[in-house]
Amino acid sequence: MYFPYLRGRQYELLALRELATSNLLGDCIIPVIEPVKLSPTLVNTMADFIKVSHPVSIIRNPAVGTFMSDWQDAQDETREAGYKQRFIEQYENPTIIKSLIMQRNAKSLLNHWDKQGVNKEDLLVINTDRDYLDVYEAMFGTTVPRFALMPDESVFRRKVRHHKVLLDDKFEKQERNADYRECQDEFFSDDHLYYKEDGFIGFSDYSVVGNEYLEAGFAPYAVAIHIVYFAEDKSLRVRHFVSDSNEDITNPALKFYEAVSKLATWYNSNPHPVELTSGLKAFLQHYEQQSYPGLGTVKKLSLMHHLELMGKYLSEV
Repeated sequence: MYFPYLRGRQYELLALRELATSNLLGDCIIPVIEPVKLSPTLVNTMADFIKVSHPVSIIRNPAVGTFMSDWQDAQDETREAGYKQRFIEQYENPTIIKSLIMQRNAKSLLNHWDKQGVNKEDLLVINTDRDYLDVYEAMFGTTVPRFALMPDESVFRRKVRHHKVLLDDKFEKQERNADYRECQDEFFSDDHLYYKEDGFIGFSDYSVVGNEYLEAGFAPYAVAIHIVYFAEDKSLRVRHFVSDSNEDITNPALKFYEAVSKLATWYNSNPHPVELTSGLKAFLQHYEQQSYPGLGTVKKLSLMHHLELMGKYLSEV
């Protein structure tokens, strides 16, 4: 099982909605969403997953973003109150996997769920902070959560013994997009090959986004497109396609066309280096039409390509 860990930014949620409603995620993928905002896109994403009965994990105590303050600040009769009510109702649907991060507020949340009759066996738990492993042991001493995400470190292996999911950041994020030109093709991951023999029931990563979370975006000097593909040994590699006119932030459409032209040249080599996915197909259409979808869509399509590719691979092994 693959558990792509995504922050609930607009483009990530749209990528998941498009894949789910088009039946392109595959049965072996359960997305984990750490919502960063109480937004209509979030609750609409939950609704779409419920509609197609595809399980999705939604973290109730996110560590980044404004979701928690949005929740507290939602006033009666406001749009935010409507989003909150929809979230509450949809969160009770069995398609939505109740999830939490082991952190400062985890114990109170678990106690709250316990009073509501929520079974701990149904939860997904993220363990990334060793300071809360004792709390995890105390709260799950006799009851094992459905999934327990954790890094591959000895202290976590000693404390988290059942239903383990390997969590690791595989994306080598560069300080600037232009820096990806220094290493245009690099190893991404082989966790999908070895996670079972290493004692895990699944694996998780942050796709081609990376674990780093920035509250606000900025206009980049360069546009970079990140495409994962399978090497001959079935390990995953990632190829970076970077624009050339990177002296300033003007003309992002030209920068995108420079990057997507390199992608098209690479893909059209014989034989094709990667299977065609809906995300990759959209990139190629933008190249042919010389259209610019915006930077958010560039990230969305790269993410869609990765998740659809993994879904196809896992359904065949």
